[in-house]
Amino acid sequence: MRLTVFVIFNFLFSTLVVAACKDTVVLVHGNTASISSWNTTVNLLQANGYSSNQISRPNWGSKTCATCNNHSGSEETPVRNAISNAIANSCTGKIDVIGHSMGATLAAQQIIKLNVQNKVDTFVGIAGAFRGLWSCGYYPFNVWNSTCGSQGLSVNSPFVNSLKNKNLATKTYSIKSWMDQIVCSTGTCSVNGKHSSRIDTENSSYTFALGHFGLQSQTAQTQLNLIN
Repeated sequence: MRLTVFVIFNFLFSTLVVAACKDTVVLVHGNTASISSWNTTVNLLQANGYSSNQISRPNWGSKTCATCNNHSGSEETPVRNAISNAIANSCTGKIDVIGHSMGATLAAQQIIKLNVQNKVDTFVGIAGAFRGLWSCGYYPFNVWNSTCGSQGLSVNSPFVNSLKNKNLATKTYSIKSWMDQIVCSTGTCSVNGKHSSRIDTENSSYTFALGHFGLQSQTAQTQLNLIN
């Protein structure tokens, strides 16, 4: 009898452990944003069985100077470390990465630089400018600040070109809007015929009638669905 109870207990415990094992999720905020911008997503993840140590929110970049941030140097370090640590500590050996705005392009860059595409199960880019921002001009005839420079988001910049046709994960998705105040600020959302938030190697793209920030805060359920 005791042996039977012990076996049943071990089975149930093992089942619970397996059920609780999920890819660690790395959430990368946008330019000058804070980790709290992910609160809606975090709350939904935790309501669906993710523990706090299965959610990583790197804090990167200046919070007061939007034009000072780019994809080079100190902005890279927190995101690179978060991705590396998440992979090392994930019980599945894989991670999911969700980035918003400039955080999406920064996260993509770090995955490529670390050469860990095979460790990323799902990448979700939300309101990213993977093809550049027309408000930043056409490189090298760009707005002369860090955000729009060679390591920034001017159309045809060396940085933007470094993301072209690069694999990021086993599954890659974009979330976009034709009402995006940042990506579509000049009146057009497209670069060379494609919405700038679309990713060359994506499996699918999802469109919402939301603004730039609503795409992050109001699509949490879609984000959850895509990584599961």
